[in-house]
Amino acid sequence: MTTTHTPTTAGYLRAEDCHLDDLLAVIGAGTDLAGYPHASEVSQGVLVYDAVALRDAMTDDARRAVHAELARALADGPGIAVFRGAFDHDVLDRVSEVFERIIADEKVSGGDAGDHFGVPGVNDRVWNALEKLAVADPEAFVDYYANDIVALAATAWLGPGYQVTSQVNVVNPGGAGQTVHRDYHLGFQSPKTSAEFPAHVHALSPVLTLQGAVAHCDMPVETGPTLYLPHSQKYAHGYLAYWLPEFQEYFVANHVQLPLAKGDAVFFNPALFHAAGSNHTTDVRRMANLLQVSSAFGRAMESVDRRRVVEAVYPALLARKAAGMPFARIGDVVAASAEGYAFPTNLDRDQPLNGMSPETQSDLVRRALGEAISVEELRKRLAAQVNRTLSH
Repeated sequence: MTTTHTPTTAGYLRAEDCHLDDLLAVIGAGTDLAGYPHASEVSQGVLVYDAVALRDAMTDDARRAVHAELARALADGPGIAVFRGAFDHDVLDRVSEVFERIIADEKVSGGDAGDHFGVPGVNDRVWNALEKLAVADPEAFVDYYANDIVALAATAWLGPGYQVTSQVNVVNPGGAGQTVHRDYHLGFQSPKTSAEFPAHVHALSPVLTLQGAVAHCDMPVETGPTLYLPHSQKYAHGYLAYWLPEFQEYFVANHVQLPLAKGDAVFFNPALFHAAGSNHTTDVRRMANLLQVSSAFGRAMESVDRRRVVEAVYPALLARKAAGMPFARIGDVVAASAEGYAFPTNLDRDQPLNGMSPETQSDLVRRALGEAISVEELRKRLAAQVNRTLSH
């Protein structure tokens, strides 16, 4: 799916192999409407679908063909598709009112407001908006997510059994946008960490999630709808490249920015170079519900209480450390026993204030071993970490 014109070194990608000319070669082909028979137009290189017409075309016989077309658009095409009129306005208004109440309540409760790829606290963000909406207004939740366009895009990219999460993002008047980035999973790692994963994992990461956004208000360009670089998801070195100044400068000068109407939905490959735009208005609070849909396959086969495992083996690890076991070998045991990934978590408690992800359980255990803390203190730290991940 992803392509590159620069060879890898022993199966790994390196930042020094990121060349802007290679990205330009990938994105230069453009988007041919003829290759996407169910799309209504191409706007600035982005495929646009009319939701009403698409629903009419979704007969049982045509469903697989539409799925295949959307998957091809996200993988080998522009990497992005807009669906005009995907949501009913009355439903959106009801849900928007709930989101506004949640935002107001959370402001009263205080606390820092972190944001991925943006300045914390400038705009309004509701983490885990899916669960909060369900609890606050179940009827509105049902009407909102009884949406065949969301199901269509998610199934086309991920197949059945997908998992939906959402985060509300409100860019306030005068609010600054984001820097260019790719999204979850590798998009939330530092370039140093990303470079530690082999090249085939860079190709795998984009097919584990689907990014989406629902426009809860009209979004002319001056309100800052998301900026995109169509076809950039096909650049294999992209998870390392988007951090580099020359790539960021190119994005700023060459991105596209599609205005959206209230009720429109956009879905895109998480590897697409993109960034939320700045709101240049003085009176529009630009609200979008950001959908992150995850593959059903992003889970282990067995349920393991890793906290229990860590607490059981920690005394033995301390003893081996004291006896002179190399810390690298101790680290191997930690990798086999502790949780090595920071997500999923509760981003209200684990705010991304000092990075894009909190400390992992594995990091915590390694730090504890370095400090040689007691088992009792380790238990306290692990319990506090687990508590931060709970959704309520």
